[in-house]
Amino acid sequence: MGMVGGGPGAFIGDVHRRAACIDGDVELVAGAFASDAARSRQKGAELGLDPQRAYASYAEMVDAERARPDGDRIDFVSVVTPNHVHFPVAKAFLEAGFHVVCDKPMTFTVDEARELRQIVRKSRRVFALTHNYTGYPMVKLARDLVRAGDLGRLRKVVVEYPQGWLATRLERTGMKQAEWRTDPRRSGGAGCMGDIGTHAENLAEYVTGLRIVELCADLTTFVRGRRLDDDGNVLVRFQKGVRGVLHASQVSVGEENALTLRVYGEEKGLEWHQEDPNTLRVRSNDGPVEIWSRGQGYVAEKSPAAARATHLPAGHPEAFLGAFANVYRNAADTIRARLAGAEPDPLALDFPTVDDGLRGMLFIEALLESAGSDRKWTRVPAR
Repeated sequence: MGMVGGGPGAFIGDVHRRAACIDGDVELVAGAFASDAARSRQKGAELGLDPQRAYASYAEMVDAERARPDGDRIDFVSVVTPNHVHFPVAKAFLEAGFHVVCDKPMTFTVDEARELRQIVRKSRRVFALTHNYTGYPMVKLARDLVRAGDLGRLRKVVVEYPQGWLATRLERTGMKQAEWRTDPRRSGGAGCMGDIGTHAENLAEYVTGLRIVELCADLTTFVRGRRLDDDGNVLVRFQKGVRGVLHASQVSVGEENALTLRVYGEEKGLEWHQEDPNTLRVRSNDGPVEIWSRGQGYVAEKSPAAARATHLPAGHPEAFLGAFANVYRNAADTIRARLAGAEPDPLALDFPTVDDGLRGMLFIEALLESAGSDRKWTRVPAR
């Protein structure tokens, strides 16, 4: 594995590095960790890399790694830069023949997302997007319960992601994570909704298997002087007449990472909390609440995907890094199969792709259009 971004002081780069290596079958060997050459070399030294493979830029990294002999170059690159750099980096590595794992949102604009999808298809390389919440075993179980019809015909979806860390103008204190996420030149047209609202959108579509087709959005910037939204409330319409509510906020004081999904069908409803990720609750009107527990045999029987995503026995909690690791594991196993000229295990193909990335960008574009217009409903294009 190589990496672009994730230099000194970066949060998400460290998360990606730890997650990718949890299963012990991926090794970080190269990177362009910062736009400043000295800082990139500094990070490479901290990570114990060969100094010759701590590159001054991603362009230098592409050329140098491509020039290395087969078996001695990176197999894939992880892109963990701020949003505005995702597209040019992914494009450069795909066109050079490398597989790519990219952080979300996938690109800066919808046009870039559409172009990247074409590049991925033309390159025939694996492209994985780290919507990591899809990696939780109980999220996979929720999806498989819906697929099996256990809830009956779906009616309503409620998904929310409240945080409180940006309740003050933290970007003025020099905090790197707050600075770029609230900067439209680096984050894009949406703030909170681009950062965590897209996680809520992706989670809802992943579990239900349904696209959001229309939305009505109210975006707000509560913190004075901030240039992007820090709170959003959205009514959504899914395919097949399913209705929903999507809420994301980074000014919900006291909240940490309270991503929650509720899905209601004609017969049952389910509920999953990211801060209590090892259980899934299933309810009905004529019976007790079912609490499904990660790692149990009955979960594996119902959802082989949940079993594959389980690292530890029941009672040993798994959480954020494990979910991230499952995205990397499936992507890496798919890449490994491609390199060997073999067909990947179908369960290994269970990771977000370039199509999910385009969905996220179309969602953001529709949000911004809806929030800025007087129309009640805005269509979300299918592609």
